[in-house]
Amino acid sequence: MTDQPSSDRPGEPAPDLFTWEFATDPYPAYAWLREHAPVHRTRLPSGVEAWLVTRYADARQALADARLSKNPAHHDEPAHAKGKTGIPGERKADLMTHLLNIDPPDHTRLRRLVSKAFTPRRVAEFAPRVQQLTDDLIGAFAAKGSADLIHDFAFPLPIYAICDLLGVPREDQDDFRDWAGMMIRHGGGPRGGVARSVKKMRGYLAELIHRKRAALPAEPAPGEDLISGLIRASDHGEHLTENEAAAMAFILLFAGFETTVNLIGNGTFALLTHPEERARLQHSLAAGETGLLQTGVEELLRYDGPVELATWRFATEPLTLGGQEIAAGDPVLVVLAAADRDPARFPDPDVLDLGRADNQHLGYGHGIHYCLGAPLARLEGQAALATLFTRLPDLRLAVEPAELRWRGGLIMRGLRTLPVEFTPVGKAHE
Repeated sequence: MTDQPSSDRPGEPAPDLFTWEFATDPYPAYAWLREHAPVHRTRLPSGVEAWLVTRYADARQALADARLSKNPAHHDEPAHAKGKTGIPGERKADLMTHLLNIDPPDHTRLRRLVSKAFTPRRVAEFAPRVQQLTDDLIGAFAAKGSADLIHDFAFPLPIYAICDLLGVPREDQDDFRDWAGMMIRHGGGPRGGVARSVKKMRGYLAELIHRKRAALPAEPAPGEDLISGLIRASDHGEHLTENEAAAMAFILLFAGFETTVNLIGNGTFALLTHPEERARLQHSLAAGETGLLQTGVEELLRYDGPVELATWRFATEPLTLGGQEIAAGDPVLVVLAAADRDPARFPDPDVLDLGRADNQHLGYGHGIHYCLGAPLARLEGQAALATLFTRLPDLRLAVEPAELRWRGGLIMRGLRTLPVEFTPVGKAHE
């Protein structure tokens, strides 16, 4: 797709965006946009026209600007954009009332109720289960000497983790794995497959919530699942409706699993292609330290994070952003991947430095829509990378980096596969 020339540099066309070459390495194009057209209007592959925001300061402003609504009703072309600006099938499945689609005061109310159930303490108590899942998944392929780390590890780990956290019975979790697999193919599966999977997941969650509400004990038991917590959560007598609880459970799963798949996949790939930083991390882990692991996961989120563009925003009134006039109704997409490589904010932004200090990246967003699941993603990312590089110390790519393919899709950034080799080890932890 040839992009429109930048309005402020009419003689110099912008680089091509949203091609397969761009998907492999979008960072040179984003560097050009940051310098020449930091707030840039473009036609997306879906046909929708939107503004791309690429500088850190502008991105941070846009993410917290109340004039940029999350509600698709504010889009100026609802008929044209129908089904093109959100999760496929969410409208038909009656799943619109979640935190990614609403503004205050509804957002404030829902977020407050959900936060009562999805607490840092609940996530911290879940750490042993995440470690067990990590060990079991690695144990299943450790003796083989090779694996596809996306299919065998990065994909199942967050699916099974979020299912356990939500309270999905073990016997139903493989169905969730199948639905989730369809949802992240981004056009690689049968036509309409994503919407069908969303509908199936919505129906299942509604039934599960209904069953759990009917059987809810008067007092919460230790380790109570998150869906029970969502049902129980109240604030001044307000509760989530079953529809709201289903939408919240869905978005926690949808937003929580693919981002973590990509965090683990992109992070592992970055470490495998930066041997000095990988050795630095392994040395730190061998010494029993956790500091470099913690700053390292933040740096991996900044360097090549799982969310390339923040989810859709729509101008509710005319506004100026980065010197550009944005009309009411215009869609605005904040390019997190570009903002997090802005040299005006991060020294040597194209260098991977696991010990980077002052790393206020935007990988989890900013403002009232800051990622609710960030503590869980950090927990899973740290457990996955630490265990992987400790148990498989000579882990290496099985193909040339240029042979890897990135999934298509506007919002997320992640690898289709990640073939690796290593010295086979015994099936420990079993």
